[in-house]
Amino acid sequence: MLSHLKKYEILLASNSPRRRELLAGLDIDYRVTALPEVDESYPDTLSGEEIPLYISQEKAAVYRRFMKDNTLLITADTIVWLDGKVYGKPRDIADAKAMLQALSGKTHTVITGVTLTSLQKQISFAVSTEVTFAALGDDEIDYYVETYRPLDKAGAYGVQEWIGYIGVTGLKGSYYNVMGLPIQRLYIELKKF
Repeated sequence: MLSHLKKYEILLASNSPRRRELLAGLDIDYRVTALPEVDESYPDTLSGEEIPLYISQEKAAVYRRFMKDNTLLITADTIVWLDGKVYGKPRDIADAKAMLQALSGKTHTVITGVTLTSLQKQISFAVSTEVTFAALGDDEIDYYVETYRPLDKAGAYGVQEWIGYIGVTGLKGSYYNVMGLPIQRLYIELKKF
């Protein structure tokens, strides 16, 4: 279905095993390139979807000097947004528990910014999904964080893990976006690229 992309060497610049798994589902040839330390800070003036868009573009900028004429680079960043506040990856176990306590019993928005880059052009887009959590007990939060160690996940949770099974009461939008890559929208954008 995406045969026009065969002229590209498609690179996924991500350390996320979930993003790798999701991109593999499109049945395209790609390889993963290790993401060096990328500064994930952003200007204080940004909010909501502007934040992961900015960071996905910054990730792409790091790779641009290594790209060839036939490179198609995919970069992404995911945040959790609640009450005007960003919940990125937790600093430590205590921060992870605090994040889940903040999300407990509320609806938050998971936003992923994706950037497709070649030497000729760049396309960026963001996808938002609303996720509602049941009220979570401290024992449930402690169990999840200590067992699953979600320190590499925005908002300190993986929807596909135990906490998603017992905590998510509603989801409006793309489930895969909550996992870290809005794969259906990515497919549409790749078809047009």
